[in-house]
Amino acid sequence: MDFLFTAFAIGALGSFHCIGMCGPIALALPLQRNTNARRLLGSLLYNSGRIATYALMGALFGLLGQGFVMAGFQQTISVALGILVILGVALPAAFVHKLSPNHLISKGIAKVKMRMQKLFAIRSYPSLFFIGSLNGLLPCGMVYLGIAGATAMGNPAQGAAYMLLFGLGTWPVMVLVTFFGQWINIGIRNKIRAALPVMVVLMGVVFILRGLSLDIPFVSPDISDKQHAGIEICH
Repeated sequence: MDFLFTAFAIGALGSFHCIGMCGPIALALPLQRNTNARRLLGSLLYNSGRIATYALMGALFGLLGQGFVMAGFQQTISVALGILVILGVALPAAFVHKLSPNHLISKGIAKVKMRMQKLFAIRSYPSLFFIGSLNGLLPCGMVYLGIAGATAMGNPAQGAAYMLLFGLGTWPVMVLVTFFGQWINIGIRNKIRAALPVMVVLMGVVFILRGLSLDIPFVSPDISDKQHAGIEICH
């Protein structure tokens, strides 16, 4: 359970990355801007849709991780995910780009973007929620990091909770972008991008420490007993 707290931290810190990636979408939303209350409600609906998609993905990848737990590989998969996260920063960008899942699902991404464009033409509260839901499916390095954490949870419910907390961590900054995004210049965005690799490497280290099961609260809890229990259930 301690590991869930890192999800909110990843989301909160990663939300500054969202300023550069999702900020333009948030600023272009078909909001009813005649009052701040309506603008706030529209922003909350958009972000609620985005977080709902994250939670659903967390449940799916938590289910995938449960398979590793039942096979006795929870610690191994956590270490492996941590190594992959660090390699994603350390390897040359061109090489990482070739490995990106974006290439494999590019047609699906194109369809999602087309659907979003149609929804942007509809000025209504439901359309804002569905724009957010679709936006949650767009490729994003920070979301991939969250998915890695959800997989490492090894449980659908905890995977959903992990991505829910990840999404809630991004919520405050993304709501503020709706009101003040035009004040965030290129210089600020570049500084944020420069700091993100450090944060990603740190989270990779956290995944590795968790897999090592060193019995350190919040950082490396003892998950070996849980793993063994999963193996006994199989028998």
